[in-house]
Amino acid sequence: MKFWRRSFAVISMLFCAFILAACGKSSANGSTYEPKELKIQFVPSSNATTIEAKAKPLEGLLKKELGIPVKVSVSTDYNTIVEAMGSKKVDVGFLPPDAYVLAHKQYGSKVLLQAERFGVKEPNDQSTSEMVNFYRSQILVRKNSGITKLSDLKGKKIAVQDTTSTAGWIFPIVSLYKQGININKDNIKTVQVKGHDQGVLAVYNGNADAAFVFQGARKIVTKDAPDVMDKVVPLYTTAKIPNDTITVRKDLSEKWQKKLKQAFKNIAKSKEGHEIIASVYSHQGYADSKDSNFDIIREYDKIAEKLNK
Repeated sequence: MKFWRRSFAVISMLFCAFILAACGKSSANGSTYEPKELKIQFVPSSNATTIEAKAKPLEGLLKKELGIPVKVSVSTDYNTIVEAMGSKKVDVGFLPPDAYVLAHKQYGSKVLLQAERFGVKEPNDQSTSEMVNFYRSQILVRKNSGITKLSDLKGKKIAVQDTTSTAGWIFPIVSLYKQGININKDNIKTVQVKGHDQGVLAVYNGNADAAFVFQGARKIVTKDAPDVMDKVVPLYTTAKIPNDTITVRKDLSEKWQKKLKQAFKNIAKSKEGHEIIASVYSHQGYADSKDSNFDIIREYDKIAEKLNK
């Protein structure tokens, strides 16, 4: 009898220890938040008003998938959405890679999915049939500008995005640095514009000598500038950059992370959903992602941090 009592006591203690350990793990992860209304925010890659109008229909599609109200909005810039996720005012962010790395570092935000797009090839940004999980940044100039090599950018005016933009700042300035050109020490003037389309137009209209944009950005202004492909050309194309992310706040429960993954994948495969994500960010689909996919961003960030000081 004593043997069974002791055995029962030992088993009970082990069971309690297991439960406590499991609870401790859940608490450590902080995965406890389950939304009653889902707040999603985009970062504008072009005109913010246009992006919001295109993204709004996602509210209805996601509501059908998730069974709760969904609110879609557009932030003013990358930093704003990172802070909004950190302060738990936004649950889900469509973040470019560098903004994701910042959000993960500062607030523990979690990457769920990585966008897939058709590949792009030069000279005229033609789309390929291959689905890829990366893109590139370009430095654009006017064809008749006389700027034919990177060293010609010294003393020139460059249209850029904010300093957390991967394609609009980080990769171009690090690429220049590796070629012996310092964005801060070679008499280069930078002017920040809102959206990569504005960067292209700044060069097209002669308001800037060059622009840092994602490869393929010229296509989004062809309606306003039909001859942009002839007048604005790439001077330099960078190394591969991991595609955009769908990122969630740190404390979102595992259950909701899984639900969101499946919801976005389902929407991307539907006709209406695919049209929306393709028109907003040229996304064609979504694949599971992980934090280590963005280590190359961290490498470039270290150099960029030195240059930004």
